[in-house]
Amino acid sequence: MIRRIDLRGVAAQSATPLDYRAVVPRAEFDVEAATHAVRPILDAVRERGLEAILELSARFDGVTQTDVVVPPAACRQALEELDPAIRAGLEESIARLRAASEQELEADVVTQLGPGARVVQRKVPVDRVGLYVPGGLAPLVSTVLMNVVPAQVAGVRSLALASPPQAEFDGLPHPSILAACALLGVEEVYAVGGAQAIAMFAYGTGPCRRVDMVTGPGNIYVATAKRLVKGEVGIDSEAGPTEVAVLADDSADAGFVAADLIAEAEHDPLAAAVLITDSEALAAEVEAQLDKQVAATGHAERVRVALGGAQSGIVLVDDLDQGVEVADAYAAEHLEVHTREAAAVAARIRNAGAIFVGPYAPTALGDYCAGSNHVLPTGGCACHSSGLSVRSFTKSVHVVDYSREGLAAVAGHVVTLAEAEDLPGHGDSVRVRFADGEA
Repeated sequence: MIRRIDLRGVAAQSATPLDYRAVVPRAEFDVEAATHAVRPILDAVRERGLEAILELSARFDGVTQTDVVVPPAACRQALEELDPAIRAGLEESIARLRAASEQELEADVVTQLGPGARVVQRKVPVDRVGLYVPGGLAPLVSTVLMNVVPAQVAGVRSLALASPPQAEFDGLPHPSILAACALLGVEEVYAVGGAQAIAMFAYGTGPCRRVDMVTGPGNIYVATAKRLVKGEVGIDSEAGPTEVAVLADDSADAGFVAADLIAEAEHDPLAAAVLITDSEALAAEVEAQLDKQVAATGHAERVRVALGGAQSGIVLVDDLDQGVEVADAYAAEHLEVHTREAAAVAARIRNAGAIFVGPYAPTALGDYCAGSNHVLPTGGCACHSSGLSVRSFTKSVHVVDYSREGLAAVAGHVVTLAEAEDLPGHGDSVRVRFADGEA
């Protein structure tokens, strides 16, 4: 069901440091190829607005619409009809995520460089954000929370949310998504999915005003659309098919490990599930547990496709040191550590979207109620990018506050450097302030 990749002894046989990125499993995620399909969608929405969006919804979602605006009353009704147990779960998740997000708020940084010379780095929230929530294979109601809560804590003044229309719900997004919007006070909601939703946000077409930033995960077409509009608007990341890596030694519970691989695999046939271990015995036990547990899971066929794909595998390593190197090279969206002294091992990891320490911190906890955010970098992007957070929704503005005395202290240096760059006007703009000779 899942392939093995044996890296034992490979490093010792190599004359140069091994590039583990070239050998670890990785999902096929060809954004360049998807560009040919996505660019015409973006162009159509930019040029024809709502008319194009309605046509694309009919083509891709099988839904006939006359409008894409979700009435606030529909969100309130969905919340009234929401299962009380689901509402309680959402409220707990919101409370934990909000508490963690509030700790991320950053104060302005003031640097006093001398008399009358001060620079302030102000933290300013983005003004308007478009939030995307997938609704394909599963209605990801938790993604509403993960997008909205940090944006609200950051102080974003205007939020718009889009999620695909569902034929079985009269062209509206899934009721649980609408209920979450009502619970969080988000009233600007659109029944638009895929690349056309990203275009609507970025270009301000149809009924939606242009946003400054787009966040949220999606399929390859959503990720491609985000790449193509980046620059016109800000984006969080190109979050693609989900992935988990489990770094484990012989102390790990094979049943727990297998269950967590399956949990990730049920997201999507392209989801990646990778076990990195120095224990061949554990690898065999996990394989046996996968055979047993997959047969009993609710989305067995989807899970089998994901586990059997090129993006998934069991990677055998010489020891935990090599395991840490492989995990860092893989730079997983989610990394679980099931080892002795798991916290110490986790502290050695540099590249991961989120790290889950020990047997009782499964990735599913992070998906819902850990207090962390589950919108995370995928496809190896965790080596340079972070997950969604309050910081994602803020920007820094430098405020330069100098008096005459403060400028005088460095005026000569400014003039000298301006002349070195052959920009005499720069130097003159300083000299003119001291035309009376008092510099």
